[in-house]
Amino acid sequence: MKLLRAIALDPSDTFVFDPAAVSGEWAVSGAFRFCDQDPATLSGKQRAAFRSGFLGVQSWGWSTLVQIVPATQDDCRGVIELLAGRLVDRFGAPDMATARAAAEEEVAFAQSLCTYPISSLIAVHRSASNGEVREAFRRLQLREGQGHGKAFSFMEVEDDAGPDSDFHLADLGQEPRHR
Repeated sequence: MKLLRAIALDPSDTFVFDPAAVSGEWAVSGAFRFCDQDPATLSGKQRAAFRSGFLGVQSWGWSTLVQIVPATQDDCRGVIELLAGRLVDRFGAPDMATARAAAEEEVAFAQSLCTYPISSLIAVHRSASNGEVREAFRRLQLREGQGHGKAFSFMEVEDDAGPDSDFHLADLGQEPRHR
């Protein structure tokens, strides 16, 4: 089994998001955080989180990138329970049973993004049009023979077709997946 963990290759997320996720914590898409907001009215760090953030389950902060990592059934259950608790405490879910069902769905979606090899990095681009939020996911490739290092020193452009012309991080990746 595989899950997603927030990863910080440099300190940029601490400038982009408020708050930034903690590198190494479990992460999910987190688009649900914007369900009661009009994306057109977002600005600054909220807009950045909407457009390109994965939600750190523990910190409730945002990460530009996540890494696919191996996980156990216990890890998965723990992420679901932690997220369910956060949905009750921080998002106003009516009870744990309702929150758990929503958390299971969110974690299952995160798992569906883990079809690539362990250590692959994933970026997201969200947009809103006609009241509908779209998410496009890209796997970012390492240059031949390099390990994870600085955020922009190792990416290799394999497909420069991005989901929207003013979002440049997505242009660095490949293999879009839409939700």
